[in-house]
Amino acid sequence: MADIVSVLRDRAFALLVVLLGLPNCLPMPPPIPFVCGLLLALVAAQIAAGRSAPWLPSSLLRRSIPQDAVQRAVRRALPVLQRLERWSQPRMTFLESPIAFRIIGFLLLALAVGLLVAAPVIGQIPLGVAVCLVGLGLVERDGIVIVAGLAIGAVGLALSLGFVYAIVAGFEHFL
Repeated sequence: MADIVSVLRDRAFALLVVLLGLPNCLPMPPPIPFVCGLLLALVAAQIAAGRSAPWLPSSLLRRSIPQDAVQRAVRRALPVLQRLERWSQPRMTFLESPIAFRIIGFLLLALAVGLLVAAPVIGQIPLGVAVCLVGLGLVERDGIVIVAGLAIGAVGLALSLGFVYAIVAGFEHFL
């Protein structure tokens, strides 16, 4: 992880956003969305704070990702990424400004909070797709992809908030 972050510098933010969104694009057991949400919140807070490169705990930087897990994720994601790559181009470049990048960081922070409270197994999927699209939009400098990701994220947040509301209302009714 340290090698990836040091080579990419400011682009590491976008890659980390994509990597933290990818596991949530498929139904995953409960700890995965929570862990990804926490790490995404850490990355998003740094984007919102205007850092030039991501800081990650040294224990995380020393870790490596198992090769079979990477190959499996790449195999599943590659067809979609190749289609997006053909379509994507630099658009809405005003989203590359430092202020816009910080605003995107705050919006990613909201998506991260949504991942923390997402409904188990499938509730994180819209938020995972949204996070991946925002990250890919940042990589490709494509504002339309970023805006599409944020729109999907708004739907995902509404679903997560509905889930939280249902739990709280059910709990109140039970008491």
